[in-house]
Formats: sequence, C-alpha cells, structure tokens
Amino acid sequence: MTTVIDLNAELAKLTMLRDRTPQTPRAERQSSSRQLGGYRDGAIFTSSFSGEGGWERHRNGEEIVHILEGDATLHLMTESGPEALTLSAGMIAIVPQSIWHRFSSSNGVALMTVTPQPSDHPAVHVDDPRTLDG
Repeated sequence: MTTVIDLNAELAKLTMLRDRTPQTPRAERQSSSRQLGGYRDGAIFTSSFSGEGGWERHRNGEEIVHILEGDATLHLMTESGPEALTLSAGMIAIVPQSIWHRFSSSNGVALMTVTPQPSDHPAVHVDDPRTLDG
C-alpha cells in the first residue's frame, strides 16, 4: 500500500515550541512534534522548536534528518570527540548509527526525521552522553 503524507498540512498542525531544553517534559513537547507514519523499523517524525533538545542515539540504523524551515546545529558526540554541523532549510544530514546527537536552534527550526527504533534517550542531561555508557 502506498502512503502519501501532505508535509505542508502536517507542518501547519505543529506549534513552535519556544525555548526547548533537554528537560522540557514530553507533555510540553507534544504539540510541537508528530509521528507522520511508520517506516521500516522506525518512523517518520516532524518537529518545530527553538532552543535545544536532549541527546539521543539509534542503535539499529542511521537517522535521516531534513531541515524544512529555519536552521539548526546538529551536535554529534563521535569517538574522536564533539562535532557541530550547521544545517539550514533544504539540507539533509545522515546521522551514523549509534552516534549520540542532539539539535539546537536559536531562531527556530522545522525538521523531519526518518528515525530507526528503538532510540536511546538518557534520563539525565549530561555534556557527554558517552559517560553514561558502560
């Protein structure tokens, strides 16, 4: 069966979450993000926010990130240390499997991800999530 998603209509349903932090409760984030549908072993999501999100990683595959509106910094915690990539509307990033990453945006961003599941989200915010491994 073919799935068709009207991305513009789905974005119009989102509320921009201002001043997001890694500690922002799920209930407050709910109106700023949506699951658009399933895909392979995960799902397609969209989100609209300013501020910064918490660390996450996906052990079962790469995550595809498409910046739809605005700009964001993609923070990665690689084996060689932290990296930061500036992404703007129209850009796509492929986050490698099992790499801790998070997003920040001072002006606001709308993005879509194709995210494998399950995802790891630390219960606490730390500067380096690799310290939680092991």
